[in-house]
Amino acid sequence: MINPFIIANAEKCISCRTCEVACALAHSSDALQTPPFSPRLQLVKTFNISVPVVCRQCENAPCANVCPHDAIVRSKKGHWDVIQDRCIGCKSCVVACPFGAINVVVSYGNPAQVNSEAHKCDLCSSQPEGPACISACPTNALVLVNERDLKQHVAQKQQRTANNDVSISSSRTFL
Repeated sequence: MINPFIIANAEKCISCRTCEVACALAHSSDALQTPPFSPRLQLVKTFNISVPVVCRQCENAPCANVCPHDAIVRSKKGHWDVIQDRCIGCKSCVVACPFGAINVVVSYGNPAQVNSEAHKCDLCSSQPEGPACISACPTNALVLVNERDLKQHVAQKQQRTANNDVSISSSRTFL
């Protein structure tokens, strides 16, 4: 079984960063007033394409496997959560993630206090309406997909190939 995750269509993304703001606000009510600004997805721009990079909720997550304090755990809903009380900010998960979807955010309290936390997409598990980035995206470039959706997508590609339709799709959906 494949865990649900968010995919982005680069053809629809307009680099507005609304997804980042919605994500940061979903995880902290004062995210825009107090540093650091830390959304759990990052917009990556190259040439004329931009697309948010989001955790793929891997079945056998490399980030969880390398964490020396077992701070990344699978939730009852199936996504991966970071238990911040266990996280030591060592960045092992950052190095292990094949998608570049984890960041360690450092914040400073008083001069003697430095706090490091690993941040990754948790599909806005605390939000009953689901991922904030999806509902905030003005162009509907972000979609939550599940195993059924992926199987349907693969079947459509196979059908096009079987019909000898070798034209390149204009959709740049990153799976």
